Amino acid sequence: MDEYLCVTLVSEPGEAEADFKARISRFWTHMLRARPDDFEKVYAETVRFEPEGGRLTRKYLVEAGVVPVLEAEFAAAKIGHQPIDPDDLYTKYEAAPPDWFWIEH
Repeated sequence: MDEYLCVTLVSEPGEAEADFKARISRFWTHMLRARPDDFEKVYAETVRFEPEGGRLTRKYLVEAGVVPVLEAEFAAAKIGHQPIDPDDLYTKYEAAPPDWFWIEH
């Protein structure tokens, strides 16, 4: 059974949802074009942004092997994220609609 890690992206304080959404969209477009093999290791994303501590978050399930690449790319793009717990594993069945969207590759 495939297992994934959860990556939670975090907006800047006071950042509007539309602005955060645009930054994330640019980031994933960059990944798709510049690192397509790594982008294929991103399995799913939550459908909605969630408020948390005065910021917005968006969650993604990813293969463990791509985490170091994503962390470096997040830093370069100035995309904040919560610490990624390598022991907190999820199955693809935990990323089920309607709360999750499976990313087509």
